[in-house]
Amino acid sequence: MNNIMKNRKFMQCPAFGGIMEASDQKKGVAQPTYERVTTGNFVKLEAFDELVKDASYLHLLATRRSVRIYEDVALTSAQLAFLLWSASGIHEYRGNGVATFRPVPSGGARHPFDLYMIVKDVENLKPGIYRYSPTQNVGTLQVSVEYLAPLFADYETKLSSMLAGQKWANTAQVVIFASCVPYRAEWRYHEAAHRVMLIDLGHIGQNLMLSATALGLGSCCIAAFDQKICDEVFNFDGDNEFTAYALPIGNPKTRR
Repeated sequence: MNNIMKNRKFMQCPAFGGIMEASDQKKGVAQPTYERVTTGNFVKLEAFDELVKDASYLHLLATRRSVRIYEDVALTSAQLAFLLWSASGIHEYRGNGVATFRPVPSGGARHPFDLYMIVKDVENLKPGIYRYSPTQNVGTLQVSVEYLAPLFADYETKLSSMLAGQKWANTAQVVIFASCVPYRAEWRYHEAAHRVMLIDLGHIGQNLMLSATALGLGSCCIAAFDQKICDEVFNFDGDNEFTAYALPIGNPKTRR
């Protein structure tokens, strides 16, 4: 079987209709943690109440476009907060903490993706590498991010290498990366988890792009990135956590 056919089979879903090996959840294994705290240096972003400029869902769907050129204008802390919350904020825990309910759906409410970001120009937030920590503000409209490291000295060269030579992304004020922590879903769905996670990833990307549009911002989803370089930047081991998506966001150069 060639690689194309293997990939097609991977996208199919025979496990749910057949006999699937018992998952760790069914075996009584404790579930994995919701996030990986690295430094514990949390920064609370500005509130985003009443921030959305366009509340018309029809208009959002009609005007959402991929934007690859951005103005040299900083994002506000509140804008970044809304973007992160819209894709991964925790409304509440359910089932004695087994499940989290968020703005995006996820198979089994497992939410196996975390949001990291490279911040170049956001008001009241020093440039650097951050991770969104949804467990810090459960059930609220507040957002906290964990500061991980300073911005690269050779920012444009490094970011371009991370994104497979896509230099246009250097003008973005922030680039959000989604990492995959596969065991969160494997714990519940075993070998059937991986196709479900691909679906979940699409939900995150769409929420981020629609939220950016609602704020008058531009964004563009990226699947072409250098896996090794991205994983090294965020200190992922490449197996238990790895980069799965990238999304530059900024003020669009040409406004509609």
